[in-house]
Amino acid sequence: MTLDALKAFGANTAEGMARCLNNEAFYLKMVAMTLADGNFDALKTAMDAGDISRAFAAAHSLKGTTGNVALTPIYEPVCALTELLRGKDTQAESGDALLEQIMAAREQALRL
Repeated sequence: MTLDALKAFGANTAEGMARCLNNEAFYLKMVAMTLADGNFDALKTAMDAGDISRAFAAAHSLKGTTGNVALTPIYEPVCALTELLRGKDTQAESGDALLEQIMAAREQALRL
């Protein structure tokens, strides 16, 4: 994984690097840790089970971690899902589409 690859993916690397004191090695380590976050699996499991409270907790956590490293293609749908779940909205179509978008973006980032 490189800064150029992350930038091409759509991450705001300038913002993420600034939060990591412009230390590239530290930033890349934080990105890798974010992508390995167990809350991705917890979110999917909770969504599949219809457990809105647990899904919200996982999504809210991912909102913070993906936002901190500026992984925009993941952060934006996570934010939307967090707000959907915050309102305890159980519209399967909206939540399922956002979950698919999140997981697909994560898989793409893992391949960088």
